[in-house]
Amino acid sequence: MNWTLEVIVVPVTDVDRAKDFYANQLGFHVDHDVQPGDGMRICQLTPPGSGCSIVIGEGVVPKMEPGYLKGLQLVVNDLKRAHAELVERGVAVSDIQILPGPVTEGDPLNNAGFLFFDDPDGNSWAVQQISNRP
Repeated sequence: MNWTLEVIVVPVTDVDRAKDFYANQLGFHVDHDVQPGDGMRICQLTPPGSGCSIVIGEGVVPKMEPGYLKGLQLVVNDLKRAHAELVERGVAVSDIQILPGPVTEGDPLNNAGFLFFDDPDGNSWAVQQISNRP
C-alpha cells in the first residue's frame, strides 16, 4: 500500500494576499477556491510538477497561527534558474547557499544547494536542488 502526502494546510491571515503570492509570485496552479459554508473558504494550490498541494483558507484549521509552519521544502533540478525566477517575480529570497552534506560528483549544488524565503505571513520555505538521485 502506498501512502502519499497530498495536502499541507498553510495558515495565513489574508487568503487573497496569500493566493496572489503563491499563484502569481511562486507560480503555483490554483486548483480550486471554494466557499463551502459560512466562515469557510478553501483555496488549494499546487506547485508545478508536484503531487502535493497546499491549502490556504478561512475556517480550515483554527488552531494554527499564521506563520507557524517552518521548513516547508520544495525541490527543483536547477536552483540558479529557480532563484532567478523568484527574484524576477519579486520574492524576497536568500542567496543560494551550499550546506554541508554528502559530496556528489558534478554540480556542487546537487543535494547541497538551498535557498530560503518566507510567505507574507512568515511561513518559511526552503528550495533544494536535486538534479540527479542515486
